[in-house]
Amino acid sequence: MAKQKSKFVCQECGYESRKWMGRCPGCNEWNTMVEEIETSNQESGAKRSFSSTQGGTSQKPEPITQVVSEKEPRIDTALPELNRVLGGGIVPGSLVLVGGDPGIGKSTLLLQMTSILADHSHKALYISGEESVKQTKLRADRLDVTADTLFVFAETDMDLIEQAIDQIQPTLVVIDSIQTVHQLNITSAPGSVAQVRETTSTFMKLAKSRGIAVFIVGHVTKQGSIAGPKMLEHMVDSVLYFEGERHHTYRILRAVKNRFGSTNEIGIFEMKEMGLKEVKNPSEIFLEERTQGSAGSIVVASLEGTRPVLVEIQALIAPSSFSNPKRTATGVDHNRIALLMAVLEKRLGMLLQNQDAYINVAGGVKLDEPAIDLGLAICIASSFRNHVTNPKDVVVGEIGLTGEIRRVARIEERVNEAAKLGFERAIVPAKNMDGWTSPPDMEVIGVSTLEEALEMTLEHQTPNW
Repeated sequence: MAKQKSKFVCQECGYESRKWMGRCPGCNEWNTMVEEIETSNQESGAKRSFSSTQGGTSQKPEPITQVVSEKEPRIDTALPELNRVLGGGIVPGSLVLVGGDPGIGKSTLLLQMTSILADHSHKALYISGEESVKQTKLRADRLDVTADTLFVFAETDMDLIEQAIDQIQPTLVVIDSIQTVHQLNITSAPGSVAQVRETTSTFMKLAKSRGIAVFIVGHVTKQGSIAGPKMLEHMVDSVLYFEGERHHTYRILRAVKNRFGSTNEIGIFEMKEMGLKEVKNPSEIFLEERTQGSAGSIVVASLEGTRPVLVEIQALIAPSSFSNPKRTATGVDHNRIALLMAVLEKRLGMLLQNQDAYINVAGGVKLDEPAIDLGLAICIASSFRNHVTNPKDVVVGEIGLTGEIRRVARIEERVNEAAKLGFERAIVPAKNMDGWTSPPDMEVIGVSTLEEALEMTLEHQTPNW
């Protein structure tokens, strides 16, 4: 019998130690070290199992100039928004990790996807470790899933899952979720670092060796990140986050890693009774409830991946009754708001240090690119001065600490998207004015400083009721 060894593994970050510690040195979390048993046979077997990921065939080093490049085949999901996030479709042999808050719609989206592929003569296997077959059937009836080539299997044993894959030989496999799957030769509980690491590596070898596309659902922590070791995100080919507010019907599928396409691509869906429905024109959806003639509102042209999206930013600046004014931001970085307010106060003389600031991105969208700086500063100044902005204006630009407006990427696509939605004027950085042609019905104005931008956009004063 092989000699057993004991180690303590952090369940948050995967840090390993030969002795127990109350606080993990890797992530500084308390009481996360759990004892696990390992054997030398398992370790040597693990080393052998990772010797090759291409079906066990041995390879030798070769010059990169002699490697034949081939275009990856794609499987069309018939969902253009999902295809966009995946980089054009599902790549056979890929391993995709899907994360998101509980109840956000991960299982619904994957069941819809497998149903569509099954309707197009693809075999799909949906493995549920959290629900029974009958529970999955109830969701399938709600989504009107009637394909005979969609198989459902409620199992958490990795060996039995491999047998089912060998028996059915599907094109696509969905694991819901990876934290429930376990291997019997590992003594730790399902969902532990060791179990998640080993089961994911097994699915990776199955995907690469047999050309099966595997989608695995991952739980998220209270901070919103994928639960388990960070190595889980490094092992997979793509990482997709399903985002959205519980009080909104819109859901955003965002790619934060993709080996077969661009990152930060987003797909927008709307939750309906019959499942998730694609949003063809997200800019129009985000702007449909915009109020005309109100101070503290402006539309910005943000870029999400390769897609320009027009979103309304709202600001409310009010005198504070506390010694420390409030700074509340929804959908944008809180620290960026503090920086822009400091620029407005230092460069333009706006006394904002005794004002409460509430910033909101309409529609529950999260924006993180610096090109929205100009829109944030304008809506803050508009609310503070009680000046109305032109509802036909769209702005874009990055603001420096000296108040200058810096150039942004892909300005032509942003302005063209605004022109399609009926905007008449665009305020852009002056250094972005060369090298492209503006739409015929759009007036494009270049500004160099924040003061110029405010003079162009803040025109009318609202009445004091």
